[in-house]
Amino acid sequence: MRSPFKRCRRFLLRFTLCFGLAGVFAFMAGGLSAIAARAQTPISRTLRLASTPWSPFTNAPGKARFALELVHAALERGGITANTTIIEDGKLTAALLKGEYDGSAALWKDAERERTLLYSKPYLENRLILVGRKGSDVSATKLSALKGKRIALVETFAYGDAISDSSGPIYVPSTSEEDSLQKVLSKAAEYTLLDELVVEYILKNYPGPAKEFLAFGSTPLLVRTLHFAVRKDLPNAGLIIDKFNSELQVLIADHTYNRLLQLDWIQADVNGDGKLENIPISDQAGTVPPDRSYKLATAPATPSDSTNSTGFFVGGKVYQNWSTVPDAFKLAGPNDTLSGGTKFSIFSFKF
Repeated sequence: MRSPFKRCRRFLLRFTLCFGLAGVFAFMAGGLSAIAARAQTPISRTLRLASTPWSPFTNAPGKARFALELVHAALERGGITANTTIIEDGKLTAALLKGEYDGSAALWKDAERERTLLYSKPYLENRLILVGRKGSDVSATKLSALKGKRIALVETFAYGDAISDSSGPIYVPSTSEEDSLQKVLSKAAEYTLLDELVVEYILKNYPGPAKEFLAFGSTPLLVRTLHFAVRKDLPNAGLIIDKFNSELQVLIADHTYNRLLQLDWIQADVNGDGKLENIPISDQAGTVPPDRSYKLATAPATPSDSTNSTGFFVGGKVYQNWSTVPDAFKLAGPNDTLSGGTKFSIFSFKF
């Protein structure tokens, strides 16, 4: 039997005799173009996404919806349009599995969903921090250590299976993060669990009352990665996820994450070396290093958790420490004045 290689060589020889070398090159170029075209297949349809209301990550337009804004920005960069419909709590998984929507911008991984949905890389983490009144013991590292304690939780939020363990704390239902904190302050509950991003917001916008009235744990009691996902049977599902994943690093490097999360400083692995860098909201990084810097993910982690010993990404380049950042970037700007002096109306906490 003739080998495929020999048959191909003879075919090219005959092709060359008939049409010359120009014909061969044209034939090969056409094949390469077809391959490239398949790799760059445009996503012509608008993705129909769904989420439940979950501030500050998902919500209707005009309200805090950080996760939705990040996902839509990444998709738009990849040339993909998407619309998100906010549906009632408890109906999201069923709607996705029935194919009523193409996917969702903000999902935790779940075995039932994974059989139907294709997930992106994680783009955020939900880290739930124990919050109590000033003087409270917030050193617990797992919920079982809080057996018998009253913990205020938003009754419409999906906290995961760990919350359903009846042998642990006593859960006090609340209507919102604000209501949860009020129950703690009024002693209707001893603790609440707040996402670390919400804690960051409280410390940033209410530094005085937060230090006077509240105690914050340092170890998240629950950690769940947040993903964009589409149905596996959706045309070009793999291409959509690949495009989304490829845009995430761009959103980190060009300060889009800072802007959409409304954070002066974030920590992320901007260059893929396995280390976290501090990234300011603009290249006007301020005159001093930050006191706080929000980690997009707990891993990969730097050898030290000290913000000042972590690298800095400014002006498109990584610097090993603050002293090596050029003075040209150490300018008073948004980071010295709480993002230009603006206090964002994400929540309205009362102390």
